[in-house]
Amino acid sequence: MTVRTCLPWPDKRLRQKAEEVTEITDEIRAIWDDMIDTMEAMPGVGLAGNQIGVMLRLAVVDGSTERGRAVKMANPEVLHASVELREHDEASPNLPGVSAKISRPRALTVKYLNEHGMIDRRDFVGIEATSVQHQIDHLNGKMYFDHLSKVKRDMLIKKSKKLNG
Repeated sequence: MTVRTCLPWPDKRLRQKAEEVTEITDEIRAIWDDMIDTMEAMPGVGLAGNQIGVMLRLAVVDGSTERGRAVKMANPEVLHASVELREHDEASPNLPGVSAKISRPRALTVKYLNEHGMIDRRDFVGIEATSVQHQIDHLNGKMYFDHLSKVKRDMLIKKSKKLNG
């Protein structure tokens, strides 16, 4: 298990759509383990494969207070999202030092391949719902700040550049 380096913005892989996972192998399970280690080291509540340069539709999410309950997902897909929105301060290790309030559905049902290669469905609420949507955005080549107006987005990127040299 290894903590991987997160790609710095504006690495072009952060704008690419990750590829479908065709089967769950030991290699995929090892990548998930590295992703969990990387997420814990940030610390964060989720991580998508392309954030660390793995261009596969892999994500991990753990919004539990005690930690150690990460949900490992391949090819996550939202089946249903609540109409009720929730605002949360979102950030990314790919653009360190900045964050922005983003509104997303408060709850959702997601279909994904689990670590046993079986199709699973799960309901996520609150911070975990926010994180799952954030990770799916990453897998589709989208950053959280893409939900902001152009002016706010440009200010956020400029602030991060200033903070991180």
